[in-house]
Amino acid sequence: MTQFTHINANGEANMVDVSGKQETVREARAEAFVTMSAQTLEMIISGQHHKGDVFATARIAGIQAAKRTWELIPLCHPLLLSKVEVNLEALPEKNQVRIESLCKLTGKTGVEMEALTAATVAALTIYDMCKAVQKDMVISNVRLLEKSGGKSGHFVADM
Repeated sequence: MTQFTHINANGEANMVDVSGKQETVREARAEAFVTMSAQTLEMIISGQHHKGDVFATARIAGIQAAKRTWELIPLCHPLLLSKVEVNLEALPEKNQVRIESLCKLTGKTGVEMEALTAATVAALTIYDMCKAVQKDMVISNVRLLEKSGGKSGHFVADM
């Protein structure tokens, strides 16, 4: 079994030293879902939500969150992301919004946390914008879909 990389020999949390690693192209995709009532989803899709364009706001929030992940997660490195993309898709048959994020860079450490943070904050933004009309929305199934680059290689989640 692989060891935890953020724990030193004394069991204390520490930031991983990546100075000796090779720079490679690294990419990660993550997803999250927000489940809501059909009426709330229709307000979003039709543009009738009183706070404005929910998807545009969530997209920007997700991008901003990816760029600031190192400030939110204590042991993450500050990264120079070369690409952040957040896509939102209404799934009316399930009364859900699916969020998928993509983060990319050329660097010494992966972008999984940035992709997960982007998807999660986009979901939280949808909740925030819609909570006035529905408080029982559910954010679920936040997960890493894929990552590539680096020593650990390519990972693809089971679909």
